Amino acid sequence: MPQIYLCFLWHMHQPFYKDLTTGEYKLPWTRMHALKDYYGMVRILEEFPKIRQTFNLVPSMMVQVEEYAAGQAADPFLEMALRPAESLTEDDRSFLLRTSFYSDPQRMIHRYPRYSELFTSWQAHKDGRSRSLLGAQELRDLQMWSQLAWFDEEFKDNDPEIRAWIERGRNFTVADQARMGARQREIVGEVLPEYKKLAASGQIEISTTPYYHPILPLLCDSEIAGVSHPHVPLPPRFRYPNDARRQLALAREYVASHFGTAPAGLWPSEGSVSDEVLSIAADLGFEWAATDSGVLNRTLSRSVGVEGLYRPYRWKQRLDMIFRDHYMSDLIGFVYSKMDSTAAADDFLHRIRDNCSGILSAGRDAVVPIVLDGENAWEYYHLNGRPFLRELYRKISEDERMSAVTVSEGLRRMEPEPLDYIFPGSWINANFDVWIGAEEDNQAWMQLLRARRTFDETDGVPEDRRRLAFEELLIAEGSDWCWWYGPEHETANRVEFDQLYRSHLANVYRFLDLAPPEDLSRPILQAVAPAIRIESTGLITPVIDGEVTSYFEWIGAGLYRVDSRSGAIGGKKFLIHEVQFGTDGVQLYLRVDFCPGGERELDGAEALVTLESLEGRCTSRAAIAFDGGRAHIKELHLTGLVSQPADCALGRILEARFRLAALGVSPGGGVRFQLSFWHKGLPMDAVPQQGWIEMRTTDPAELSV
Repeated sequence: MPQIYLCFLWHMHQPFYKDLTTGEYKLPWTRMHALKDYYGMVRILEEFPKIRQTFNLVPSMMVQVEEYAAGQAADPFLEMALRPAESLTEDDRSFLLRTSFYSDPQRMIHRYPRYSELFTSWQAHKDGRSRSLLGAQELRDLQMWSQLAWFDEEFKDNDPEIRAWIERGRNFTVADQARMGARQREIVGEVLPEYKKLAASGQIEISTTPYYHPILPLLCDSEIAGVSHPHVPLPPRFRYPNDARRQLALAREYVASHFGTAPAGLWPSEGSVSDEVLSIAADLGFEWAATDSGVLNRTLSRSVGVEGLYRPYRWKQRLDMIFRDHYMSDLIGFVYSKMDSTAAADDFLHRIRDNCSGILSAGRDAVVPIVLDGENAWEYYHLNGRPFLRELYRKISEDERMSAVTVSEGLRRMEPEPLDYIFPGSWINANFDVWIGAEEDNQAWMQLLRARRTFDETDGVPEDRRRLAFEELLIAEGSDWCWWYGPEHETANRVEFDQLYRSHLANVYRFLDLAPPEDLSRPILQAVAPAIRIESTGLITPVIDGEVTSYFEWIGAGLYRVDSRSGAIGGKKFLIHEVQFGTDGVQLYLRVDFCPGGERELDGAEALVTLESLEGRCTSRAAIAFDGGRAHIKELHLTGLVSQPADCALGRILEARFRLAALGVSPGGGVRFQLSFWHKGLPMDAVPQQGWIEMRTTDPAELSV
């Protein structure tokens, strides 16, 4: 009987945050994800012995986990969380407040009443007054919660000590802080042994990525970016294929030393491949590699569909390959966090079965590659995604026609199709635009090239210092620095990433006994405009026709412009560019401007609008359906009964109006709202991502200018 073989590959990665000259960790993310994700993601499989998976471990992450487990990591973020609150200086307090809310508010902060209370206080007093409002006990509670929120569900549920802290919630002591720090080290120390345990049992396969996570095709030849994106602006040519070979060889040796056997599989950083990269990987003994379906489409010059995607390939008879189902993988990474856990698991498996129905009916098996980040998505899920994963694994285990297998097992189930070459690209748009081509990216590459050439041209340096200089070059070749350069992504730590990248390059010169170039002291980052919120300043009376009938009809409206660079993971597609809102004292008017081409994606979709009066918290809801380029109100649940309560229209923009009386908003009262867009039961986008957009008054006298 033909079978569906699900090949889950969870990619576990962090860049190298340690400064080799000072020994200090500049960001805490390896430790935080070791507490919350690395252990729990593999530990949960012990509950489901039929589920077999592949875990891709990046050495730059593993070596940091080892150092934390040994108690040798100098982490100022952890040190600040463990310092007695009474001894904190004014600068310490500023640092603590700035760094203690690196968590998703909805899932990780507001889940805990005391953490939510402290967050709300901080939000209300960001002008700096919160430092004086928080006493020693409040600060100590914040120190504890900034860490406790990141502990894995396994320990929150089953560790009596951690559970007691969470249940108490407040009034923590210095002894609690010290014990919490010790417990962190103990938990981080359990991470790699758990992987070794399940790898030894055969339930998981360990694959790897080049040591410091570089974009291998660009190391081999940066000019190849012009093949995947013709005419992209490129920096001077960087061509160091031996560095790519070294990164791969180091990774293979490191994993072999920890697990007793060399990894068969390779997830090249960000799924980035080229013929030259695959040739090096095959030379070093890798047996398979994985990349994205977009790369397969461009390799074959057509959209392959699931029939071509759900099967293995063999590159030049040297290396087996799988191509991740981009859409299904991204549903887990970016969409299912917004859904009920059971509904999300059911939806995923329904789509897989539907995708595979034609393949199975033709009498052949389907090998389904699901490849995604194994750490960053879960903080946006209910209970860190564990209910979703348990539902998913349980349902797979109970399905007679479906199995979860390692990638190596999946490759043995089918004869591979031959590939004569591979198109150069990554999992993001089958090109390298995230890492090269933008002004910031190209500046970073020029600095790297200068340091690399300086290394080659400098003689007479003691071998131990030369080795450290080369190590810093390998670190600087990592992909994570250029991930945050350029226009694609944003993070609260973008400045720190820029500083750390330039520090690694400066260390190259220092270890070579040279003065670093002066321009490494200046940021590569350019100024980035934050998300924009503007209050309504005047009355508006727009025509509800879906068009910008007049420039003047929305003058005076409030504005919320979406920050499309937010988020730590690539791949999220934004639909909404900005929302405008206003009133004439009788109606609430809403306008949605879409990202370029966004309005063409609305056919068959729905917009859900939730509206509340500020004074009475009366809640109203509306569903707007889109069909054939038009919009109509499909469903209304209103607080008040009035004639002509609402209307909408879609053209270049979406416009809607709601009678304030129908929303339960008294004359002059305030109103707040949320918007979300859905397609076939899946969320497309939402504004705002958390919280509400508010209009504090609808009083014409207060809005008139």
